[in-house]
Amino acid sequence: MAGPHLQQPSFLLATLKADCVNKPFAQRCRDLETVIEELPAKELHGIFPWLVESIFGSLDGIIVGWNLRCLQGRTNPNEYSVALDFLDPSGPMMKLVYKLQAEEYRYDFPVSYLPGPVKASIQEQVLPECSLYHNKVQFPSSGGLGLNLALNPFEYYMFYFAISLITQKNSPATHHVSPSNSAYFILVDTYLKCFLPTEGSVLPPPSSNPGGAIPSPTPRSPAVPFSSYGMHHTSLLKRHIAHQPSVNADPASQEIWRSETLLQIFVEMWLHHYSLEMYQKMQSPHVKLEVLHYRLSISSKHHGSPAQSSYQALHAYQESFKPTEEHVLVVRLLVKHLHAFSNSLKPEPLSPSAHSHTASPLEEFKRVVIPRFVQEKLYIFLQHCFGHWPLDASFRAVLEMWLSYLQPWRYAPEKPPQSTEPLPRSVSEKWAAFIQENLLMYTKLFVGFLNRALRTDLVSPKNALMVFRVAKVFAQPNLAEMILKGEQLFLEPELVIPHRQHRLFMSPTLGGSFLSSRSPAVTDASFKVKSHVYSLEGQDFQYKQMFGTEVRNLVLKLAQLICQAQQTAKSISDHSAETMASQSFFSWFRFTPSDMNGSYTGNDLDEIGQDSIKKTDEYLEKALEYLCQIFKLSEAQLTQMMMKCGTAQDENGKKQLPDCIASENGLILTPLGRYQIINGLRRFELQYQGDTELQPIRSYENAALVRLLFRLSSALNERFADQMEVLCSRDDFVGRLCRYHLTNPQLIQKIRYSPVVRDRTSQNWGPRISLRFLASYRTLISLLLIYFLASWFHIGPVGCTFIILTGYFLYAIIMTFFFEGWKPHEH
Repeated sequence: MAGPHLQQPSFLLATLKADCVNKPFAQRCRDLETVIEELPAKELHGIFPWLVESIFGSLDGIIVGWNLRCLQGRTNPNEYSVALDFLDPSGPMMKLVYKLQAEEYRYDFPVSYLPGPVKASIQEQVLPECSLYHNKVQFPSSGGLGLNLALNPFEYYMFYFAISLITQKNSPATHHVSPSNSAYFILVDTYLKCFLPTEGSVLPPPSSNPGGAIPSPTPRSPAVPFSSYGMHHTSLLKRHIAHQPSVNADPASQEIWRSETLLQIFVEMWLHHYSLEMYQKMQSPHVKLEVLHYRLSISSKHHGSPAQSSYQALHAYQESFKPTEEHVLVVRLLVKHLHAFSNSLKPEPLSPSAHSHTASPLEEFKRVVIPRFVQEKLYIFLQHCFGHWPLDASFRAVLEMWLSYLQPWRYAPEKPPQSTEPLPRSVSEKWAAFIQENLLMYTKLFVGFLNRALRTDLVSPKNALMVFRVAKVFAQPNLAEMILKGEQLFLEPELVIPHRQHRLFMSPTLGGSFLSSRSPAVTDASFKVKSHVYSLEGQDFQYKQMFGTEVRNLVLKLAQLICQAQQTAKSISDHSAETMASQSFFSWFRFTPSDMNGSYTGNDLDEIGQDSIKKTDEYLEKALEYLCQIFKLSEAQLTQMMMKCGTAQDENGKKQLPDCIASENGLILTPLGRYQIINGLRRFELQYQGDTELQPIRSYENAALVRLLFRLSSALNERFADQMEVLCSRDDFVGRLCRYHLTNPQLIQKIRYSPVVRDRTSQNWGPRISLRFLASYRTLISLLLIYFLASWFHIGPVGCTFIILTGYFLYAIIMTFFFEGWKPHEH
């Protein structure tokens, strides 16, 4: 049996710690492999907790360990390959785990680092429903603080491996690393393929005893009596080996306990995170009464300390859980593999009696792994992500994980028929039971996605792609019909007697292992759907039909938003094309910048390019087509939506202003106008309407020259203000020429594109000299090119300057005759 949990640091442990500082990584792994091969389990027992922590990091995240989440073969190939070999299921580290497992050592894992709901329930001395925690909680003699789980080596190793994805959030430069190429991601995939194989059976663990096997964990008596959330069923493993004289006599039992333990740990560590309200909603009524009764009875019994108050329990359950994109990608990998694992189930024999005698534990495990293991916690996890994830493109990871779960047929072993035309593959009727038993995954989460999509900018290509992906998945032939059939089954009148309903509408995961005895076959499909919905959402849940009027109105709003986004993308594309055409090479030779007093038409989409805008239009067009197929929208409805989109253009071809109301102080945005601005449907054409001399220094201007020329212009204007006023007031040609050079156009005549105060638009300044255009790099480069070309014709700087001034004077005289109000360097 296990020795003491805490040992004095041994010479071996001190030597290994010193090697971590003095030796390179590859050499340390080779030395560890030698130590594991040569030393007995009694000496290795003392270094195992330190070794696990040095690999995966500490539970508080301070010690990073090997930083497997940032270790990639592309950037560090040597350490990458060495780490994967060392942690491989057949590598040295797992050999150490199995060597210690044979001696039945136990290691303490603090309860305080478990997921919030589990930690709170254990601290309240209420045993969670998952059998992973049964018979493992150890209380210190001093009281209810410092609770620990007594884990066997395999459990201890996998607990650290799984929880490092959550705790190690301070890893350096994680945002520059591709999670799917990291050593951690590869190890997750490797462990899943090894312990949950889609072909064959789990490889037996290596044994140090010839002909022996590593025993599965044996039941242990709890240190303190616990109340459980459900009934205690024996696991599938224990049922299978109960009649065996020796645990080593049945090799099948060896494969199941590792598979069950691995999956339970992954699901508990990665998915079991939610608030007290959500946690209580998952419990059936009689379980709540049982827990309440136990809390009242235990308040004055154990250790002389009362149970936690309701406020303390609420505080303990409210976990601040913010999953990362890497976390979601790993969960998606788990979901995809579990679909493949479940779909690899062999066809059932025709004879039920033959099935009961020939089905192996692994085949039984495949049969129940999705509905009894993953469904409930994944649904809550997805709900949390849909409700709390930021409204940006990073939601794509959550979306793809959800869509992967909704399409188990993608991971079926049969190959789709080869065809020359890329037609969408019809969903087979054999998946109708899966769809009905996961109805909320399809319907409620679809409504959640609709609410998110209505609040996002669909002109963004990444957001448009997400809408396209969801619409494409739900538009698969026969899928919408099967979802509708599931809703009809749920809405059928209840025919069961009340006490039977109360007893059977329970969470399928309550009570013991997920490999416990299979529920009696329920022939009533309607009852199955109702049981699924009520077990996840509670008896008082008000179901919102996916094909009902309310959701259909949301779809119509989304379709209208798609039409508006298409018009916006088109207008941006047209504007970008016009801008590119106007910015030709010859515009560099103009003396004045064209946007000195122009309007600001910038938008984030101006930087994505024409190709991305075309992709946006394609995604939105296809998404609209798929939504019409799913919800049977007619062309007449689409035409009516297009007319109501508010995308009509004015006579100048510009988009209309956001919806607003004119008042004495200018334009006031309505709620519709704010919605249009937030979603990029309309915008104000911002235009500088102040003193052009006081505009912020632009990127194409020299800051020193702007300031110098401003001081020079101000001095000249102050010195000759009266003279310029007299000249501009003349009615002859000289007065017209002076007005052309020395005055601004009347700002009151400009079209107002922004909600500014009316008084500001009536401001006007007198005649003045403006030399700021000479600070433009464009003007300076043009002048240098002219002087350079003049030197080829043996024209000096003075002569070239005279020619430039003469040419400009003649040009100004001609323009004065025809366009008195036009100002070449201030428009």
